[in-house]
Amino acid sequence: MKLQEKLSALPKKPGCYLMYNKAREIIYVGKAKNLSNRIKSYFTGVHDAKTTKLVENIDDFEYIITSSETEAFILEMNLIKKHNPKYNIIFTDDKKYPYICIGADKYPRLYYTRDINKKGKYFGPYPHANAAKEIVELLNRIYPLRKCRVIPNKECLYYHLGQCLAPCVKDVSEEEYQAMLDEIIVFLNGNAKALEDRLEEKMKRAADNLQFEKALECRQLLENLKTVAEKQMMELKIKDTDVFSYHCDEQYIGIQVFHIRGHKTIGSDDYLFELMGTAEELFINFIGQFYINHNNPLPQEILLPAVDISGIDETIKKRIIVPKRGQKKKYVDLVTENAEEKLAHMIKVKRNKLERTLGAVKALGDLLGISPPRYIEAFDVSNIQGAYSVGAMVVYEDGAPARKKYRKYRIKTVSGANDTHSIYEIVTRRYRRLKEAGERFPDLVVVDGGKPQVKSAEKAIADLGLAIDVLGLGKDDRHRTSYLFFKDEEINIDRKSNTFFFLENLQDEVHRFAITFYRQTHSRAVLSSRLDGIEGIGKVRKKQILAILRDSDYENFESKLRELNLTDEQINEIKKVV
Repeated sequence: MKLQEKLSALPKKPGCYLMYNKAREIIYVGKAKNLSNRIKSYFTGVHDAKTTKLVENIDDFEYIITSSETEAFILEMNLIKKHNPKYNIIFTDDKKYPYICIGADKYPRLYYTRDINKKGKYFGPYPHANAAKEIVELLNRIYPLRKCRVIPNKECLYYHLGQCLAPCVKDVSEEEYQAMLDEIIVFLNGNAKALEDRLEEKMKRAADNLQFEKALECRQLLENLKTVAEKQMMELKIKDTDVFSYHCDEQYIGIQVFHIRGHKTIGSDDYLFELMGTAEELFINFIGQFYINHNNPLPQEILLPAVDISGIDETIKKRIIVPKRGQKKKYVDLVTENAEEKLAHMIKVKRNKLERTLGAVKALGDLLGISPPRYIEAFDVSNIQGAYSVGAMVVYEDGAPARKKYRKYRIKTVSGANDTHSIYEIVTRRYRRLKEAGERFPDLVVVDGGKPQVKSAEKAIADLGLAIDVLGLGKDDRHRTSYLFFKDEEINIDRKSNTFFFLENLQDEVHRFAITFYRQTHSRAVLSSRLDGIEGIGKVRKKQILAILRDSDYENFESKLRELNLTDEQINEIKKVV
């Protein structure tokens, strides 16, 4: 069914819609009160640059009807999390905030974590990880809580240092232990006074008993405590709260989040996204992802500026307050002001980054007389006097490395140090596989070298019946990037330009990746040959030993070897080799 026919049959009901490109990849997920009106709006009227680009890439769409807009909101969050669409707001760094946790077992630990799925009482979030770690370290020095992850069967070092009551082997009163936890909870909720009084009393008592070293330690802990407490800024007489606001221009939206815990603002975070659709809708979607997709615990209150929250999840909605006056309104205004300031700063940073990445790619296209090569694959080979030859490929998308797409190759058909034949082999293997799988080809192939390497790669591509431009990165006598070789011509390039720095970094990256793989291959080969000299070690055992060496720490290497029923003499010989 053609797009026009599908558009005419859309229902006027709430639900979610999924946009597909020609490769049947989901590129956008959205929700709507009225699916018919919303989806049709993409194909009528004038849009901003990003929406226009989205529409140009839409080849098909599907939709799911829901019983309400709120249900559509939850479904949208789940679909975004599952499919990671290109044009949706995505937390690309998958950031998880650090928390301080008191475990839920009989004698719980106090520890720093980013995983909030385990049972326990959590405090946070702490936008600054170092501050959270300092607090945990300080409290664990003051209170003799259990420190071990798993309760051992004998006292640990912390017990002998006086920093643990050793509930593992000692009869520790649960009431005594809980009393310590209660004091810690008071502190983590924002009241440092009780803990300061405790330390001052302990310091005076130690001094009265002429225990001067202990008194000095207490004084140092007291100073550290005051320092940590001072790091929590902006005291406010409101509940544990997250405050959100935003500011936008014609191209971007900046979102600011302030976190208030224990009546204090413990920090803030800012985000920058390209603006597609209305700013208010993107802002509400962001809040949904913040709590639903990223599992951040809901605070007692969420403060927002005046926006339409009718479609948001009920669990989140019941915590939301839109203040009209007073201290909370002033705080929302403050966060809005911060969002405006941060937006200008983040746009400047983003544009500088784009100049070094996508901007450099566009300039490279202009220099070579081709369309901007937004998808680049670069190749290099590595060997020493022809031994253990390997190849490597790195991928750059929009001027930035896509490390998950890097590939390694063992040279199979070439003997000795022959870079051009090795390039031919790995380029052939790469694009034969892409051709057979029907996958995307790069806009530009880059090889480390000049005319011989370029000609070899071009021949490999032509022999497969393909047409992909090949660029060579030539080097000078000092092995530094010097010139470009493209379509039978040497091209000089300004060494101070962003394009030169981009190509130099790309060449360094593929060389680093290739040489690292060579060293790994060479080390394993040398080790394998040395194992051949140990009596009683055959092919199967050698393979098992190499697997143990790859997957085990040196500390448990010997115990893993003993699981293979090797003799002491064999184990000693293996340890000498390793």
